[in-house]
Amino acid sequence: MDIKRTVRESYGTLAREGSHATSTPAEAVGYDAANLAAVPAGTPSFGCGNPLALAALQPGETVLDLGSGAGFDCFLAAQAVGATGHVIGVDMTPEMIDQARANAAQGGHAHVEFRLGELEDLPVESESVDVVLSNCVINLVPDKAQAFAEAFRVLRPGGRLHLSDLVLAYEPPAELREDPAALVGCVGGASLRDEYLATLREAGFVQVNVDCEQDATTWLNEYLEDSEAEEGCGCGCGCCGTRFALPEGLVLSLTLTARKPV
Repeated sequence: MDIKRTVRESYGTLAREGSHATSTPAEAVGYDAANLAAVPAGTPSFGCGNPLALAALQPGETVLDLGSGAGFDCFLAAQAVGATGHVIGVDMTPEMIDQARANAAQGGHAHVEFRLGELEDLPVESESVDVVLSNCVINLVPDKAQAFAEAFRVLRPGGRLHLSDLVLAYEPPAELREDPAALVGCVGGASLRDEYLATLREAGFVQVNVDCEQDATTWLNEYLEDSEAEEGCGCGCGCCGTRFALPEGLVLSLTLTARKPV
């Protein structure tokens, strides 16, 4: 299976055909009414947490969002860093970049830009970013070690990493790993929890701290059932709208912070 092609085509379809029905209900993963009011109307969220909650973004900072999708977290970051700050979103799906740029124009976000690129080879200068964000995306990346190495490269010394992602509590059945629906559903390619944290540290990050850890399996399965009932289409994993069964206690949602040493 060509993982990148599978993911790109799936998310491209969501962008072209309308992703609102299959996007994550933002309130369920940590966003409040003020957050929702701060983004352009209709901007979908595909996250599994709120990595901005503990980011303490400051006016004038430069923020990079890895796998920025339609721009939901970028627009929240833009509000925090203000007109003197700068926000960059990177995504490998051209249709998502187009949607994000349209949303930015709609919301008047002149200090937000979106770049087409892959997380293993970021189109961003070294040591040019104060904060790196990512929300339910690293699980989709085949080479997670390289993605974390790139995040480390672009951060300035002392820079912060804030991310939410799905990881696995135990090794899943082989058929789930091999299921394209499970892959684009943010589960099939997810790392084991301890392996994920070890990869971050091996990339050079320090002060790696899990700020929030929850069993996401029940929530995802409930959302699957609700989406199927409401849409009548048999789809609706929280991240991207796919449909498959999740074994009990398999999936964890982590929100964590880390730093690049000074």
